[in-house]
Amino acid sequence: MTPEEEREARMAFVMSLRRNGVRDRAVLDAIEAVPREAFLDGIFKARALEDIPLPISCGQTISQPSVVGLMTQALDLNPRCKVLEVGAGSGYQAAVLAKLARRVYTIERHRPLSRQARAALAAIGADNVTVITGDGTSGLPEQSPFDRIIVTAAAEDPPQVLIDQLRVGGVIVIPVGQSDTVQHLIKGVKTEDGMEYTELGDVRFVPLLEGVADDLADG
Repeated sequence: MTPEEEREARMAFVMSLRRNGVRDRAVLDAIEAVPREAFLDGIFKARALEDIPLPISCGQTISQPSVVGLMTQALDLNPRCKVLEVGAGSGYQAAVLAKLARRVYTIERHRPLSRQARAALAAIGADNVTVITGDGTSGLPEQSPFDRIIVTAAAEDPPQVLIDQLRVGGVIVIPVGQSDTVQHLIKGVKTEDGMEYTELGDVRFVPLLEGVADDLADG
């Protein structure tokens, strides 16, 4: 790709994000600053500036950048935030969060993905992210309470165990739905009296699964 072609591709990329509802300037800047190709393999690196999900290891996908942007935007991050992400995947979403938050903990159930995400995040200098191989449905109680929680897999309902690890005034963003065809992205704000939820739109994510995946590589 020539410099002119790359410039045009980046302009089209940002326009796509804006067209799909990502309008927060700080979030747009964070996405532009993260090299998505660092989280992709082989031929898919050349498609990093396309606003589409792409395959990664362990039968998973790297999310569509505009969905990453919408979820990040909904978190209302500030530089003091401690964030828990459930479902590290490639590490791309965590890399975007790291540009906007003080500290990010991200849990991945697939050991090979944990290892790859850790390496990719280190390579781009995201040193405020900790990647953990584990069961994301249990959260990370030893680091709670969190200011923000983001879940990149769909649950039937927001798990109470995660809500319990959210600080009062904190925000959780999670896709919910009982099938892979009907899911809704919701934002929950924890108050003294309970949770207040807002629906943000339709999405499609893999299901949220308990346990650590049965892949034997070290994580």
